[in-house]
Amino acid sequence: MTPDSSQVFRGPHCTRVKISALGTYVPPKILTNADLEKMVETNDQWITERTGIKERHILDKGQGTSDMAAEAARRCLAARGIPATDVEAIIVGTVTPDMMFPSTACLVQDKIGAKGAWGFDVSAGCSGFVFALQAGAKLVESGAHKKVMVIGADANSTIVNYKDRTTCILFGDGAGAVLIEPAEEGEVGLIDFVHEIDGSGGPALNLAGGGSLHPASAETVASGMHFIHQDGQTVYKFAVRKMADATTRVLERNGVEGKDLGCFIPHQANKRIITATADRLGMDPSRVIINIEKYGNTSAGTIPLAMGTAVEEGKLKKGDLVLLAAAGAGFTVGAALLRWEI
Repeated sequence: MTPDSSQVFRGPHCTRVKISALGTYVPPKILTNADLEKMVETNDQWITERTGIKERHILDKGQGTSDMAAEAARRCLAARGIPATDVEAIIVGTVTPDMMFPSTACLVQDKIGAKGAWGFDVSAGCSGFVFALQAGAKLVESGAHKKVMVIGADANSTIVNYKDRTTCILFGDGAGAVLIEPAEEGEVGLIDFVHEIDGSGGPALNLAGGGSLHPASAETVASGMHFIHQDGQTVYKFAVRKMADATTRVLERNGVEGKDLGCFIPHQANKRIITATADRLGMDPSRVIINIEKYGNTSAGTIPLAMGTAVEEGKLKKGDLVLLAAAGAGFTVGAALLRWEI
């Protein structure tokens, strides 16, 4: 089976779909490793060697995830050359919504002026963008819509404890948006995906406070339950194993090998996780997109931001076969195969 003829998870009468535009945004404020050395017991060499991160962007106080998501959406629309009123649905992958409700999608819809659109948020941790991408693709494949905006955005600085050196060095803020539309004749677009959740991993990566189980109170604040909790080793082992498994599965069932890919765009959580997955796929390192040194882990924002980096560096071109992969809280894991049609 060739990737151009794959009908996995696609009915005989479904429309092929593609990413038709991309827009990204990171806030201007930068937090460097040198800055962190003044805040917590760590140093640049230690951070760089273990994570590959040199700096990360931080959202200003008074702004929320929806502000970054809306700006990424505006840039995506500008790249496509269409007004926001053409957008029929908005799906936002995020675990840092501005508030419990309304959804981030509602706030973005209002901020960009997408009158008449509907939408919702997807909570899948760092896999939020790839999960939202497939949800948006299915809305267009089914014929229900012709233009769906998919956004990955997180303001991780708002949930990081800057006294915890094991987590505060990892995370940054950022957003990316893509437009999903029907593919033109002769275009391939999105081909296949493999997604999985494993709720048994919840205790290893979570934010326990503020939900219905542990409503916000003086006690939850005092005990740090509104910050990211992470068992680093458990998360690392899951990410290495499951990202490799998911990517291998989606490639094998579409008759594709690592050498066939134009580029591999993985979630940017840790450089060692990325290289371990790429090695298993037999990928040429020059075709693996890594920008973690500039942005850190922006959760759902990492893959669209890495798409932007790939385009800027000339490593992602029209017609390229592209593999996306992510793993995150939940646990969640996702991989998607597509042909770049921009």
